[in-house]
Amino acid sequence: MANEIGYEYDAVKGFALSSLFWAIVGLLVGILISIQLVYPQFNLTSWLTYGRLRPIHTNALIYGFTVPAAFSLFFYLVQRLGRVPLAYPGLARFTLYIFNIAIVLAALSLFAGMSQSKEYSELEWPLDIGVVILWVLFSINIIATIMKRKEEQMYVSLWYILATVVGVAIVYIGNNIAVPVSLFKSYSAYAGANDANVQWWFGHNAVAFVFTTIPLAVFYYILPKSSGAPLYSHRLSIVGFWSLVFAYLWTGAHHLVYTPLPDWIQTVAIAFSIFLIAPSWASVINGYGTLNGQWEQMRSNYLVKFIVLGITFYGLQTIQGPSQAIRAFSALIHYTDWVPGHVHMGTMGWVTMTVSAGFYYMLPRIYNTEIYSIKLANLHFWLVLVGQLIYSVTMWITGIRQGAMWQAVDTDGGLVYANFIQTLTPNYPFWNMRTLGGVIFFAGFLVFVYNILQTIRNAPAAQRA
Repeated sequence: MANEIGYEYDAVKGFALSSLFWAIVGLLVGILISIQLVYPQFNLTSWLTYGRLRPIHTNALIYGFTVPAAFSLFFYLVQRLGRVPLAYPGLARFTLYIFNIAIVLAALSLFAGMSQSKEYSELEWPLDIGVVILWVLFSINIIATIMKRKEEQMYVSLWYILATVVGVAIVYIGNNIAVPVSLFKSYSAYAGANDANVQWWFGHNAVAFVFTTIPLAVFYYILPKSSGAPLYSHRLSIVGFWSLVFAYLWTGAHHLVYTPLPDWIQTVAIAFSIFLIAPSWASVINGYGTLNGQWEQMRSNYLVKFIVLGITFYGLQTIQGPSQAIRAFSALIHYTDWVPGHVHMGTMGWVTMTVSAGFYYMLPRIYNTEIYSIKLANLHFWLVLVGQLIYSVTMWITGIRQGAMWQAVDTDGGLVYANFIQTLTPNYPFWNMRTLGGVIFFAGFLVFVYNILQTIRNAPAAQRA
């Protein structure tokens, strides 16, 4: 779509639709594996067992949903904030085709059991190279567009976009250095505790530069635009940005508390994890301050409702996460269901709500139409909110119970629950509740997709071309 400046939106549209499709795939797989944990008969074939499907669930929602959503929203934001067309629109469309080919091959490889066995980094070496090429193509377009911008000042969203571009490249390449032994198998260049340390340096910074800087870039643009209120503090946003980016890179080892990793590395990670509360809450305070005196918009403006609840869950997430890093608390909840409860409050509450607000704001504008139904948007909001809360709170409860049962000792110092099955079977009611929460959340997401597709369908024919 062209306008008075000649903005290019073909790739924006394509990546948005790709993101919605792969989100549906990832959510469906997530519901299936949650059922498999309670009902093993649903492990239907070797290709559809929990061990094969779990990495498909995580990769589909990280790389299939969130990353193309970022491509779409970032291609939109750099043009609007720079007041300049995309530097290489043809390259952007080519990147879209390469992305969808890569994600299909990634899913097939994981179905076939090809894996590096590293969390969020399961893809084997040929696909890793493909991911790097894809990211380079994307980065060239983003950086070139920002460099040719006509707006001299760089708004904070552009800083978060650049942090994503650079941060993902560094941690992904660093963690995936491997020695190939065949076309479909490789072994990490690191070993032992070093491998674990590098893995969680990557793993936690995948959270930093995918599940944090991406939605923050969207948040800082969408909230002022949708509410009509100026950002509370640009200075606070910049201070928050630099302190967040600096601190996040040191926190990965908090996943390795009580492991053979040296204590000093664990302690550094714990200290920086606690420090992260401050820059994270800088953004929360900025969001709340922006709406100061205009809180009635939480009732009247569905976009504000999504974005403010999203930043609220981000704030809760960034208190809960640093708290988990503390050794005493980690001893109770590490390896329990508390952790997926924590993760999914972020992904279902913070990331998905913020991306949804971004799409609700962006797509009607580039298709030159109105949102199909505000009522459906509100229904979407309540379904994903309720589904996420059922999921997260259920997992927090069962996580604390699990940790307490694993550590329970009798008067003689022996384990009260010496048989692990005794601590496992009480999880089933909670796991069924988790599935229910996931189904409700999925229903809300389907409402969202339907609303977006109907919005596109009602757009002028020239805009749908």
